[in-house]
Amino acid sequence: MILPDVRDPRLVTIRRGGTLTDADHGLLALWAATCAEHVLHLFEQEAPSDRRPREAVDAARAWAAGGMTMMDARALGGHAMGAARPLKGAARFAAYAAGQAACVGHVAEHDLGAAAYAIKAARAATPHDLDVARRERDWQRDQLHPRVRALVLEDQARRNDICWRVFED
Repeated sequence: MILPDVRDPRLVTIRRGGTLTDADHGLLALWAATCAEHVLHLFEQEAPSDRRPREAVDAARAWAAGGMTMMDARALGGHAMGAARPLKGAARFAAYAAGQAACVGHVAEHDLGAAAYAIKAARAATPHDLDVARRERDWQRDQLHPRVRALVLEDQARRNDICWRVFED
């Protein structure tokens, strides 16, 4: 469960009563796609002929660029999560990251789902490397656009407990 019981109005679009602009919503989707794509090879090594997670990452970017509807992107996110279900470990988490990224257009708070699952994928791929999760988290933070950086970092602190504590310092 990566979504909070109480929504942060900063992560709800203006048209739905929050304060998130469409431009910043798009930046969150792009960041989520970048996080997911960073570990996507872990899925593709396990299931090279299954394009569903790759299509989900592409859908997140297409939605952010205005080239795909939210409903179509969200559907592709669901298909990516379907690809994850029969798998275990890094491949499963990488596919979930892609699915979460494609769903950011529907609910902006899925951005942390993509990031958290990507961190879990990196950790599962190299379980003996005790620092891999921190490095992945820091790499993700380096990819943040300055306009949404503070918002994402505050949200990571707020939702760390429900995101498997992967954003801890």
